[in-house]
Amino acid sequence: MDFKSSDTITGPRTADRLPQSTQAAVKIVVVGGFGVGKTTMVGSVSDIRPLTTEETMTQAGIGVDDDYGSDSKTATTVAMDFGRISITDQLVLYLFGTPGQERFWFLWNGLFEGALGAVVLIDTRRLEVSFDVMGRLEERGVPFVIAVNSFPDAPRYPIEDLRSALDLAPEIPIVECDARRRASSRDTLMTLMRFLHSLEMAKAPV
Repeated sequence: MDFKSSDTITGPRTADRLPQSTQAAVKIVVVGGFGVGKTTMVGSVSDIRPLTTEETMTQAGIGVDDDYGSDSKTATTVAMDFGRISITDQLVLYLFGTPGQERFWFLWNGLFEGALGAVVLIDTRRLEVSFDVMGRLEERGVPFVIAVNSFPDAPRYPIEDLRSALDLAPEIPIVECDARRRASSRDTLMTLMRFLHSLEMAKAPV
């Protein structure tokens, strides 16, 4: 997905210093296969200028990396993306975008460490790449929501059809998201926070 056409803030952003009213900071990971829009999402929603570790794609990756969309994608994340967004005056989310290329997946365990939850971005043209992603989150016990990124040429399916295809439990939220748009990405993060809250409420003694 084209990061240049996203709602990235080009002028001065919020000061890097946390607001004095902040009472809680939460680590969230944004995961998914190669080219699903993780860097775009972190960049569009972050209050601060995002940190990215993108490198130019080269001939050396041919036959090694997923080359889907390589006619328009010229760079790939090799370590992580990092951003920050204040959900309320008291709550701040630290966002960590994972690399999508399979050869960099060994970095995921470190990025998952301490994460309260995750957004799994999917591309309906390549649903199969999502299974390993979800499996790794489940192994680590990291709750997640599914965000269907809005690619113009991607087929659209009813939510319940997607739930069946991805073999998801009925309580896991699935939302549509345009990762280029700040409001849409923020709504997706809010869905995740509401889901995490519901899980905590379910654990509370009656």
